[in-house]
Amino acid sequence: MARPRSEERRNAILSAATRVIASEGLGASTAAIAKEAGVSNGSLFVYFDTKAMLVNELYARLKNEMGAAAIAGLPDGGEPRAQLLHMWTGWLRWATDNPEKRRALAQLEPADDITAETRQTVGAAFCAIAELLERSRANGPMQDTSLQFVLILTTAIADATADAMIRDPAEADTHSRVAFEAVWRVLAGTSPAPSSESARTGRD
Repeated sequence: MARPRSEERRNAILSAATRVIASEGLGASTAAIAKEAGVSNGSLFVYFDTKAMLVNELYARLKNEMGAAAIAGLPDGGEPRAQLLHMWTGWLRWATDNPEKRRALAQLEPADDITAETRQTVGAAFCAIAELLERSRANGPMQDTSLQFVLILTTAIADATADAMIRDPAEADTHSRVAFEAVWRVLAGTSPAPSSESARTGRD
């Protein structure tokens, strides 16, 4: 007879996997994850048949959480620059508020165990972000570049900015603003907006 499954315990295992992978990398054992979660190794496999299943679910959860944070409250029908600024602010807020999740996601992103199906599922959740990037670059120097490369480039700048914000919190808003202006110029090829708008960039 199968043992009943607890959603609370499942979440505890995923949270523990986040912490362990963030600190030890993908080589972390399921035993270490189970210990961190306060369950037996056998109990972990009640919820996830294999480690690969665990990391795929964790990847999807973290990626979707990050994407949801980036577009939360995104106004409909706004100008691309204002919408991109909103997304940028939400993205960096999530990254700087959740350093362990961000480190774990960085470990999971290139992992061979993350299946194409999982990546496609996550990709569907990023449709709003992809659409916004497309609008932002429509008449810019990267209009003919693949969207995948645009997203990789934007993510790299966001990651570097988040690192700088965490290291130097007193200058976090400045780092966010300067990086946003760089992203906007790369995408749209236009000059920065007046300082009144730029001041809204960052952890407001």
